[in-house]
Amino acid sequence: MPQMNMVEAINDALRHEMRRDPRVVVMGEDVGKVGGVFRVTRDLVEEFGTERVIDTPLSEGGIIGTAIGMALYGMVPVPEIQFSDFIFPAFDQIVSEVAKFRWRSGGEYPAKMVIRTPVGGGIRGGLYHSQSPEAYFIHTPGLKVVCPSNPYDAKGLLLSAIRDPDPVLFFEPKRAYRAVKRDVPEGEYTVPLSKAAVVREGRHVTVIAWGAMLYEALEASNRAAEQGIDCEVLDLRTLWPVDIDAIVESVKKTGRVVVVHEAPKTCGFGAELIALINEKAFLHLEAPPVRVTGWDTPFPYTLEMDYLPLAGRILPAIVETARF
Repeated sequence: MPQMNMVEAINDALRHEMRRDPRVVVMGEDVGKVGGVFRVTRDLVEEFGTERVIDTPLSEGGIIGTAIGMALYGMVPVPEIQFSDFIFPAFDQIVSEVAKFRWRSGGEYPAKMVIRTPVGGGIRGGLYHSQSPEAYFIHTPGLKVVCPSNPYDAKGLLLSAIRDPDPVLFFEPKRAYRAVKRDVPEGEYTVPLSKAAVVREGRHVTVIAWGAMLYEALEASNRAAEQGIDCEVLDLRTLWPVDIDAIVESVKKTGRVVVVHEAPKTCGFGAELIALINEKAFLHLEAPPVRVTGWDTPFPYTLEMDYLPLAGRILPAIVETARF
């Protein structure tokens, strides 16, 4: 079984699905000959040609608008937005059109597509290349939102997303693109959407994370173990629809929860997760739920590592919650 990083795993998933289904089309800025800014679509144009690997103008609204037209005619577009920070010019197309076509047409026109985009900080990209906008889209009925943390999940989740009848936002944590290698099966396998994974079992505190912050949560949990605190770490994988059953099951076991995400704290997805936990597992809580997040400021350049909720900030939250 070959080892792959996330870039290679996503490329392999796209190649596999384009071979399997001739309706699948990749499109975006520089996705063809260049292979994308992170080289995720490298060499696809050589195999599938410029009619299925389409270099587009620098127009995010145009990219998504074109993908909508393709989807309504039965194609399966996989548009790439070069950085998630650039997705906002396409916001109206995604929120007002993509998310609603299946509903407004009673299922006749599903507008099936997967919008891929790199997300998050950690590569010194500054305030215009480091944001985490997942909460905007989780708040939009009709969209599914996915954020893998490792190569194995990235391939399996992307195959599931491309085959799903709903439009999917597929956020790829750029900090993890080449930082992690895993065994990734060649060919066919899927990871189901809306299923979280327990990546570390524990008894005292549930730590919830996704994307690149999963590794910070694991590091903080390992440090907490040195103080006798046994953490259970949950990788959400699909942010929406979220696997609330897995969260509740873990919280029932530990009675304590810490949520970690890169996005700013106010109205971030962590707030919704804690609301759900309070609604469904309140009587099992032994301490107030805690969020460790980015700050409520634009993403900084020189202070990037102070902004990110790294293990050094997560550990005190775990300790405080465990000792409450």
